[in-house]
Amino acid sequence: MVLDAGVPLRSFATTDHLFLSHGHADHASALGSLLAIRGLVGKHSPAQVYLPAEIESAVREALEALGRLHRSEVAYETIPMLPGDTRKVDRDIWVRAFRTHHAGPSLGYQFLKRVTKLKPEHQGLPGEEIARLRREGTPGIFEEVERLEVAYATDTLARVLESAPSILESRVLILESTYLDPKRTVEETQERLHTHLDEIIDRADLFKNEALVLMHFSQLYGPQQVHDLIRQRVPEALRQRIQVFAPSTNAWFG
Repeated sequence: MVLDAGVPLRSFATTDHLFLSHGHADHASALGSLLAIRGLVGKHSPAQVYLPAEIESAVREALEALGRLHRSEVAYETIPMLPGDTRKVDRDIWVRAFRTHHAGPSLGYQFLKRVTKLKPEHQGLPGEEIARLRREGTPGIFEEVERLEVAYATDTLARVLESAPSILESRVLILESTYLDPKRTVEETQERLHTHLDEIIDRADLFKNEALVLMHFSQLYGPQQVHDLIRQRVPEALRQRIQVFAPSTNAWFG
């Protein structure tokens, strides 16, 4: 699965599932190119493009205009999503949309697995007894549970952590942290509808995630500054679980 399409990376083109968080250029402007590359690498089945329902028509209009420029059509299917909508993506993988807080319609996505397991009251039974109950069609032996795998919240106010609290339980949380130090205050960051590292630090005890991936850093910082500031400022208990989505060299991607 590909999360947003700001840059049309060839290695991303074979995916069948793309998720747009919102329509801003750095998240959506490469969608047409990415879909076109699919044909070049032999992928002719329609890609599924999940996106906020409010921007579906505009995205389709933009792709149709690109098709006229290219003098060719690309195969895709748009899947409009509203907050709370849950859709099956592939086999045992589902996605649930949640509202993020940015300029214009925007969504985050939480990926989960649905698995069937014994109810707690039956977990001590011998295997042969469970098999017998299954053969007899005894109801209430199993229950379906959701395993929260990955959540993606970009371009959003930090209050998404309160409005969509289950993302704090996902095994992996990918979260924006646009500003990292006093170059921008928390108030200035909120005016720009983004999240400041200070707001993450203030909520350090809330993150139950196995890994917290921080990304979407302002160009005010070089990659090395990003790594240094997070290492210096984040409490150790949380820092041990943080993955920084920034190059290890001091030059940004591309």
